[in-house]
Amino acid sequence: MSSVASRSPAKSQKPYFVGIDVGGTNIKIGLVDDAGQTLGYHTIPTEQDRGAEDACRRMAEVVGNLIAESGVDFADVVRVGLATPGPMDIPSGMILCPGNLPGWWNFPIRERAAHHLQLPVTFNNDANAAAYGEYWKGAGAQFHSMVLLTLGTGIGGGIIIGDLLIEGAHSCGSECGHILVDPRRDDAPRDTLGKTGSLEAYACATGVVARTEAALEAGTKSLLAEKPATGKEITPRIVAEAAERGDELARQVVMDTAFWLAIGIVSLVHTIDPDAVVLGGAMTFGGAASPLGRDFLQRIRDEVRPRLLEPLRDKLQIEFATLQGDAGYIGAAGLARLDSRR
Repeated sequence: MSSVASRSPAKSQKPYFVGIDVGGTNIKIGLVDDAGQTLGYHTIPTEQDRGAEDACRRMAEVVGNLIAESGVDFADVVRVGLATPGPMDIPSGMILCPGNLPGWWNFPIRERAAHHLQLPVTFNNDANAAAYGEYWKGAGAQFHSMVLLTLGTGIGGGIIIGDLLIEGAHSCGSECGHILVDPRRDDAPRDTLGKTGSLEAYACATGVVARTEAALEAGTKSLLAEKPATGKEITPRIVAEAAERGDELARQVVMDTAFWLAIGIVSLVHTIDPDAVVLGGAMTFGGAASPLGRDFLQRIRDEVRPRLLEPLRDKLQIEFATLQGDAGYIGAAGLARLDSRR
């Protein structure tokens, strides 16, 4: 799927940057100007079974086409930002062992991407890139510092202070989904890495489904009881739809998710003291456009506020992300832009 260039080169600001956001299913690629405006955009299937080298080659082809279609001079494109799932070794440019890209493990992706693209490459974690995208051009643009939590199959995180992205000494900084919120229960749920009691275990899509199924197995009445009987899988979207129809169990699951997110946010805020916490990803229960999403956000705020140190209670902002699926490639381009100025 390709988009028409959103701005002509005459109205854009040089220099230009490319942002690439690699996911388990699709790779999003955007050509972005110095002001963060997208001139062209394209997605391709990841096809992870074809390997990382093949993906680097295909990414370079798309980038070449985007530059040609947008009418900009290749010489004015100065750097590429590449974001992939972790774990990774950012200083060495290695993608290590991401669970959703099993054929790409221990691959020197920065060097190989730069080879095919014929441009220098800035490499980072996909959640960090999304955080920078929101900070640069999205919900965090008005703040000096922010934490982004991306809610989906897992929980990603990104922390921005000024123009500083917190990567950590071992490229594992800002792994907010793995902070512990319930470490003592023997039957605590497990997260995507098999760890028990983490924020991700309780508040990601898998956790939502697991809590729903456990309640149904215990005999709780719900519209959702029809789904297993018909062979249909329960998903967060189905839970949200039931909650919007007034289903008590579904709504409770959504609000329990808000509670666990609030507990995690309190720890993050007391550690970092950011201006804002921004919530993005696919599992925001409709976000700001939905009454359920707005109730979900308000419950998080209500649970966070009384647990904060008093000076923080009226200062911290908790908001939904605004860039949606574009945050990753815009943020990757923004990080490339930062590197080009150093």
